[in-house]
Amino acid sequence: MKFGKINLAELSGKIYFYGTLITSLTALGISKHGGFNPGHVFSLFIVILVVIASYLFYKRKGNNKARYFENFLLSFSLFLSLLPTVNETLTRVPIGQPLAKDVADPVIVKTLLTLFVLFVGGSIYQFIMQRKINNNPPAI
Repeated sequence: MKFGKINLAELSGKIYFYGTLITSLTALGISKHGGFNPGHVFSLFIVILVVIASYLFYKRKGNNKARYFENFLLSFSLFLSLLPTVNETLTRVPIGQPLAKDVADPVIVKTLLTLFVLFVGGSIYQFIMQRKINNNPPAI
């Protein structure tokens, strides 16, 4: 929470960017059900989100409005990454007696709802913080 966002100028942001790209692209080769499935769509969409955010970061440096979109796209990519993670984890852990039976289980629904509320709250926080940064640029 040091930067209040996924900051591509920092090492942690670069690790997120490259880690997300590698994870999402390698996930395209995995299929439990055979063939192209919704998980592949998520992976492709996440790749598109982080690539667009990276473009905005590197090519639109002087454009303060682009920071809003960059912040949102990176946060949204993280949120989307958590959806299949929660589903897979809660339907498999603990081994033998998973916490959830399927994706419609109340445990999964409540967890995803909580993550969505956190995503919305975090996005609002990022918007407010970015507006402060845009209105008060650092002195050179």
